[in-house]
Amino acid sequence: MNPLPQPQESACATRDILRRITDGWSLLILIELSKEKKRFNRLRDAISGISQRMLSVSLRHLERDGLVSRTVLPSSPPQVEYALTSLGQSLVPSLKPLQVWAEDRQPDIHAARDKYDRTRLTA
Repeated sequence: MNPLPQPQESACATRDILRRITDGWSLLILIELSKEKKRFNRLRDAISGISQRMLSVSLRHLERDGLVSRTVLPSSPPQVEYALTSLGQSLVPSLKPLQVWAEDRQPDIHAARDKYDRTRLTA
């Protein structure tokens, strides 16, 4: 029988999972795959600025965590398709508000950064 996790252990596990979901690329990958399953190159093209290596690493981590599935398609050369698992799909309703907030508040964040940078340069 597994003992119940202690509060400190639970906090560490939560932090570990949140770190994975909210790292810069994983969040964008999850949002993109929430629209439809995609092949690797199409997914890379949809996420501006992500390198092939970073996409591979991020997908591997998301697959390990059970959020993304990887299917090798029977073609020549073989192609790989990625999709959200049911666990990944269950996360989407929580991600959408964060995505909308980031898109809506982007001008405010940029203005705050500019203001901060101006005050730091003159100090």
